[in-house]
Amino acid sequence: MQFKVTHNDGAARRGRLELAHGTVETPIFMPCGTYGSVKALSPATLGEIGVQILLGNTFHLYLRPGMEVIAKHGGLHRFMGWHKPILTDSGGFQVFSLGEMRRISEEGVKFRSPVNGDEVFLSPEVSMDIQTTLDSDIAMVFDECTPYPAEKQAVADSMALSLRWARRSRDAYKSTNALFGIVQGGVHVDLRDESLAGLVDIGFEGYAIGGLSVGEPKEEMMKVVEQVAPRMPADRPRYLMGVGTPQDLVECVRRGVDMFDCVMPTRNARNGHLFTSRGVIKLRNAVHRHSDEPLDPNCSCYTCRNFSRAYLHHLDKCGEMLGAQLNSIHNVQYYLDLMAGMRAAIEMGALDAHIEQIYEGWQGSSS
Repeated sequence: MQFKVTHNDGAARRGRLELAHGTVETPIFMPCGTYGSVKALSPATLGEIGVQILLGNTFHLYLRPGMEVIAKHGGLHRFMGWHKPILTDSGGFQVFSLGEMRRISEEGVKFRSPVNGDEVFLSPEVSMDIQTTLDSDIAMVFDECTPYPAEKQAVADSMALSLRWARRSRDAYKSTNALFGIVQGGVHVDLRDESLAGLVDIGFEGYAIGGLSVGEPKEEMMKVVEQVAPRMPADRPRYLMGVGTPQDLVECVRRGVDMFDCVMPTRNARNGHLFTSRGVIKLRNAVHRHSDEPLDPNCSCYTCRNFSRAYLHHLDKCGEMLGAQLNSIHNVQYYLDLMAGMRAAIEMGALDAHIEQIYEGWQGSSS
């Protein structure tokens, strides 16, 4: 892996990330392909709309279809027919989401499979083995995602465990692909600093901010990003995990983040919640029943070039699969265009003015 920052504008960075399966221009948004697919979108469609890199989910792919199947295909790229870069998470967040179904120890985590109830064990070593089999361009260390709210001592203990697991992940990862460390520490900046220092001491190809967007107030999330991102190594990619809304992306790019992932554009698309340059459109509202307008007159996606809000409203009302597909095309394209606009603005040294224009548009005609 090679990463180079080509332009700076305040804390914001424009960069280029060279990976085994291609080049990624940053800042970038990664759609989530949880089970080896981005819901409602084929790999061909993802390529057509300009997706540069996908996220795959170690936890879910380990449970289904299992590593034997994926290994037989030579890795996740061939299994899912996607030949551009893939980042895989470590499974730590999914274990966190199991709540009382999991038992955490120094060795790792035991839990009951949500698929068939079998007992499953995940550890740093197991996670690295899985991600090596997946052959993702970027793997993530196995960590514990701290819940919110939590007592500071509990957060400190969790952060320290994640650091020990990060060392074990680094030692166990034998692939030549990239491995990123994950900064933990909840909303406590001093714990985040301690976590980051420990990870830098171990040494990783990139660094992520994890454990945010888990219920903490938005201002707390932004405080952590604003304090932590500029302290991360300047010559390595900075990845904010599981975030977020278009506004989150705008504000965190401004604060120096290079990479994002979130299920929001595709999940919201399937529920008739569309992002546009003029604000959010709630497609299920009756006001769209007779509208011959596109979702967004400023969008060049396949959906906006060919279909009216009335047609999309109709598909949603009828539960047609095409509706989910067309909505997802638009939302993912919107996120990609949002990032491309910020990349261009950073190159020109005009990010603040560009963001001001974005906000002016969002104040428009949400419906």
